Amino acid sequence: MASLKARIFDKAAELGFCAWGIASANAVPQAGERLKEWIAAGHHGEMSWIEERAEQRASPQGLWPEARSVIALAMSYAPATDPLALAEARDRGRISVYAQGADYHKVVKKALKAMGRWLADECGCQLKVFVDTAPVMEKPLSAAAGIGWQGKHSNLLNREHGSWLFLGVIYTTLELEPDAPAEPHCGSCTRCIDACPTGAIVAPNLVDARKCISYLTIEHAGPIPHEYREAIGNRIYGCDDCLAVCPWNRFASEAQANQAFAPRPELAAPALADLLALDDSTFRQLFSGSPIKRIGVNRMIRNCLIAVGNSGDSSLRPAVLRHLESQDPVVADAAKWAIERLKDPNPAPARS
Repeated sequence: MASLKARIFDKAAELGFCAWGIASANAVPQAGERLKEWIAAGHHGEMSWIEERAEQRASPQGLWPEARSVIALAMSYAPATDPLALAEARDRGRISVYAQGADYHKVVKKALKAMGRWLADECGCQLKVFVDTAPVMEKPLSAAAGIGWQGKHSNLLNREHGSWLFLGVIYTTLELEPDAPAEPHCGSCTRCIDACPTGAIVAPNLVDARKCISYLTIEHAGPIPHEYREAIGNRIYGCDDCLAVCPWNRFASEAQANQAFAPRPELAAPALADLLALDDSTFRQLFSGSPIKRIGVNRMIRNCLIAVGNSGDSSLRPAVLRHLESQDPVVADAAKWAIERLKDPNPAPARS
């Protein structure tokens, strides 16, 4: 088994993963309990799919009773530039680093499937592969497998690769020797908590999704609550602030990142006026092969209108006006808010 583990890890490196480890399928019973508490508190917001499959998500064997071991794998998407650099670019939208390149679901899943085929051929075992679209607790399982620890922002941290990591797991019927869990190394640092624009990290390792900009711009379908609109600034898809300020990311290098995640030029600093001109067809064309495509054109327009409302740039008024009569009431509401904000010659500055 020791030899098999070494070969598994060699194969992982060959397939583009930067970190790996093994955990027992019953390694994180406390994670399921924390999940239930999180849902009971309403912190999941409108993400009903989390609540509906909570029992399956709570443990690997809740999803697949035959699972005996979990192979946890991580792939780096460390950026080459500062994700906060566009904070003052009022006419530009900020897209989260993870979404500027190829859709990680497809890239990571392809590598996981290749690993699975190899492992099945080697051992004749049964297995299932998962990225984060499945009811899987990939972060606690990765921590149990020794890849890293969950930081106070709840994301996984690795001493060498920081927090710019996509995670995938393989459930298998193999009885593999587990690795030692990772020890946390955040100490007294609270930079991620302090940096959150909306106060969504309500306690160390506890995020209230209803306040999180990533949730509000991606998962939330309705009007963005007024109390968070100014704090969104020019973020139009996700938010990187809690990751960008983490001291451990100074060790992460673009050279370690999978090149599939390199930013597409048109997504690195898109002009808000151009995005507000998109219709369904041009939206699909622009975001083809991107995880952004799933939110649809209207949600993207809503996000861009909030960003324009925060810009203080009256030259963007014509781009907003066409959306005042939108058949989508959420878009029309955001357009009205943006126009009202642009009437003020001295609007409050967008928060970074």
